[in-house]
Amino acid sequence: MNKKILATSLAATIALTTLGCETTNPFTGEKQVSKTTQGAAIGAVGGLIIGAVTGSTRKALLLGAGIGALSGGLIGNYMDRQEAKLRAQLQGTGVSVTRYDNSLILNMPGNITFATDSSNVSSNFYPVLDSVALVLNEFKQTYIDIAGHTDSTGSLEYNMQLSKQRADSVSSYLASRDVSPERLLTHGQGPNDPIATNSTAEGRSMNRRVVLVLTPIS
Repeated sequence: MNKKILATSLAATIALTTLGCETTNPFTGEKQVSKTTQGAAIGAVGGLIIGAVTGSTRKALLLGAGIGALSGGLIGNYMDRQEAKLRAQLQGTGVSVTRYDNSLILNMPGNITFATDSSNVSSNFYPVLDSVALVLNEFKQTYIDIAGHTDSTGSLEYNMQLSKQRADSVSSYLASRDVSPERLLTHGQGPNDPIATNSTAEGRSMNRRVVLVLTPIS
């Protein structure tokens, strides 16, 4: 799946979530996309589903690093357990966990992740990323795609560069916490995939974010 499909599908899913098309999990108290909304999201993007850019070279690197692939019958349960751990670790942090089919989406708002116009991860966000890394290291059989997003303020060139640098910063931090670099792939989306209007301060704030997409290696 190419970067544009990933970004378009991701934007559609998160936009539906932020517009209130979600339910509350009775066991965790967390918000999640409802089954009905998932179906609507698939229709909205022409049947495309979220997934990592899982080229053969990337998979070969992971297999060479000793990270095995999951068989079809085990994937659902594996992702269920990973989802539960992430929800428990991230409750109350400001980072949302959304389940879409067998992909997990972690949405990290820019205002808690980075200072304005900076690509350095805020030090007060380190414990949150430590919690994410803890789970990622327990569940090694997942690709981790990291996409940086900005609002439309400023030049396109600047925003593309800043969004990639922010994604790289999150990736580097996770790697420093022993997450295998072979699992990590970064994208700079700039302002290209907004989930809210850029005409208001609130909308621009929502658009500034870093998103992790976790997809099983199968």
